[in-house]
Parts: sequence; structure tokens; C-alpha cells
Amino acid sequence: MNYIFSKLSSSFKYVYLIVFFALLAGFFHPFITNTNFDVVINGVLILFVGLAGGVLLYRASTSQSKKMIFLFCGFTLVLISVFYIFKFTGRI
Repeated sequence: MNYIFSKLSSSFKYVYLIVFFALLAGFFHPFITNTNFDVVINGVLILFVGLAGGVLLYRASTSQSKKMIFLFCGFTLVLISVFYIFKFTGRI
């Protein structure tokens, strides 16, 4: 029973993140404006790239052996996310 509860609580974290990012990316906007969901999907993917960069930056602060690799990859993913945000909003 404990194993099943552990798996359910572990999967709930990821479902919560996906739902939160979908709402943050404007899930209800296509319903109101009668457009397609490509904008929401792109927004969720951009947020996940930024989250992965943030996780790698956190890992860089806690790791001793691979600190520079985590820093480089984390900042790269965060910069890619920022680039996609600017591209998505039409500023580039």
C-alpha cells in the first residue's frame, strides 16, 4: 500500500506542474477567442524549458563534482527559454 501511495504522490507532482503551467500559459484564452491551442502548447513547453534550466542551476549549487556543467547547461536552458519568449511575443 505504501508503494502505491508513493507512486501516486510522485506522479501528482508532475500532473500539478503540467496543469499549473497550462493555466499560466493561458489555457482559457483559446476558449474565449475561439482560436487553436498552439499558443498554449508552446507556452507550456517554454515554461518547461525554463524549469529545467532552473533545476539544473539548483543542482549546480548542491553538487560539488559537476558544478560547471550544471551551471552552463542551466544558464543555457534559461537563455533558450527567454529567447523563445521574445520570439513568441514577436520582439525578435
